[in-house]
Amino acid sequence: MSDILWQPSAERISKTRMDAFRRFINQRHDLEIADYPALHQWSIDRREAFWQAIVNFFDIQFRDPPSAVLREGAQMPSAQWFPDATLNFAEHLLRRRDEAAAVIAVGEDGQREQLTWAELANHVAGFQTSLKAAGIGLGDRVAACMPNTWQTLVAMLATTSLGAVWSCSSPDFGTQGVIDRFGQIEPKVLITCAGYRYAGKHIDQTTKINEILDRLPSLQQLIVVPYARSEAQIDDFHSQATVTLWDNFYRPGGEPEFVAVPFAHPLYILYSSGTTGVPKCIIHSTGGVLLQHVKEHGLHVDLGPGDRLFYYTTCGWMMWNWLVSALAVGSAVVLYDGSPFHPGPERLMALIEDERISVFGTSPKYLATLESGGIKPRHSRDLSSLKTLLCTGSALSPQSYDYVYRDLKADLCLASMSGGTDVVSCFVNGNPLSPVRRGEIQGKSLGMAVEVWNDAGQPVIGEKGELVCTRHFPAMPIGLWHDPDGEKLRASYFSLFPGVWAQGDYAEQLPHGAMMIHGRSDAVLNPGGVRIGTAEIYRQVEKVPQVADSVAIGQQWQDDVRVVLFVKLHDGIVLDAALEQQIRQTIRASTTPRHAPAKIVAVTDIPRTISGKVVELAVRNVVHGLAVKNTDALANPQALEQFRNRPELAD
Repeated sequence: MSDILWQPSAERISKTRMDAFRRFINQRHDLEIADYPALHQWSIDRREAFWQAIVNFFDIQFRDPPSAVLREGAQMPSAQWFPDATLNFAEHLLRRRDEAAAVIAVGEDGQREQLTWAELANHVAGFQTSLKAAGIGLGDRVAACMPNTWQTLVAMLATTSLGAVWSCSSPDFGTQGVIDRFGQIEPKVLITCAGYRYAGKHIDQTTKINEILDRLPSLQQLIVVPYARSEAQIDDFHSQATVTLWDNFYRPGGEPEFVAVPFAHPLYILYSSGTTGVPKCIIHSTGGVLLQHVKEHGLHVDLGPGDRLFYYTTCGWMMWNWLVSALAVGSAVVLYDGSPFHPGPERLMALIEDERISVFGTSPKYLATLESGGIKPRHSRDLSSLKTLLCTGSALSPQSYDYVYRDLKADLCLASMSGGTDVVSCFVNGNPLSPVRRGEIQGKSLGMAVEVWNDAGQPVIGEKGELVCTRHFPAMPIGLWHDPDGEKLRASYFSLFPGVWAQGDYAEQLPHGAMMIHGRSDAVLNPGGVRIGTAEIYRQVEKVPQVADSVAIGQQWQDDVRVVLFVKLHDGIVLDAALEQQIRQTIRASTTPRHAPAKIVAVTDIPRTISGKVVELAVRNVVHGLAVKNTDALANPQALEQFRNRPELAD
């Protein structure tokens, strides 16, 4: 069993909402559930009772009551949750009306804006009135290409308050990346910024916006937030739609109205990464997102009134949608726009101190970068407000667990999470009742019947396999856009094991219930027929101080597959025979000889998606001379070129 790095005290456990929920269940159902594993088992054995308990515990308000909790067909994805019930998503996020801070928006340049709960509702009411005047109603799509600002949040709440459908991307997407997404869903309204800031630079968006406008014939209203280009004028933008600057579009004031919609009414359209083709448009339901998010925020993350949640994300990643839902449990949200390292590496650590953040969310790459830079925030910052650190986007290495407890804070719940845009939530994540063990995710999410299956479709423990969910859950997408018969949806998630959701993650359930993610299933390496998750290699490479970043692929070679590791080295380091040997020995020492790469090749950059994920499939395609269909999904598409026709891979 792995080392326990943190264990919640009995006093801390007793104050958590998760423990209050456990007691609530015991009282309601005359049970004696004693710990988290037993609570999880009950939540999947008694799904209907569990999700009804979520409704009751978090006081979810249905305008029309449901005729049942769940009606299931013969097999997934056929199911209806809370049929006949109606509700409104934004109404639950705007229940508070007091003068406490609800939204704190901070830019990398130090600009800070704050809205109280009352002010937030006033802005939503005003924006909603203008959206209605622009003809927006049930089912209409409102799209945003925006930085992570309070304006983006206000626009989302006003959109969903009307029963319209919200979809967003971020300004760092290229023209084609935005068109590939919004062109499919045909929005009536587009909200965008005239410019944005990143790493001290101001980027003018005018030309890109006009290129996008040419390709969105459905558009009736363009709303421009000047943001980092204060001189922006409506004449700068050429569209058949009505063009209005943000400040001229609405006036805050009044009380928002909330249109009741069915539980399964579309709320969000999110997008797959799109690195192998045009992105899938994933439709998420109003009730499903709300229930899943109050469960995760209120129970797993232990958020409530008085807390402040921060997650480093752009509006083009599902974590933005996840972050802002914290309003539904009465927690304030801290929004940040810009580089996490500008003007210096401790920028976000200072934000924890300045804003008294209680839950801080980031990526493994961010933590690894802090560690490699020798940053030790526990010695330089007051992190006393911080109770939980969340991490997702890729597997968190054991070394980063050590770093967090050594150099950030010792009394902290480090919650590594894994889920996806497909469910806009988590399959496996942290919880405040269980210990944190080095290199492990604490366990499965409540209400999620998660297992790891081998190729024969049998559940396995202590072996690697496919992460699956064997029973329906409310946050399952209600469909894909332009997929009326559900064929694409079934092909995407149910083709591997009919009637069972396969997430596409290569995972492992440990005997004591913890989970590990070893990489994406489609990126699994297969030398000599042995399946190797790329995260298994990355965990070892991160121990080599000379390596800044890496990507591993399987190269087709002599009727087999050989492992190739590309490394980005720190400045001034050269890949010589001694360093190659050190890398191989480090990998082999903690894994197997098959994990050791046949070839190690130095590159100057590692291609990643805009949300920071390494694109192993794109690298593999380039190495094999295949096309990469959609480079607009990449933050640094130019990095791919250096993987093409490498002489080192010809022998």
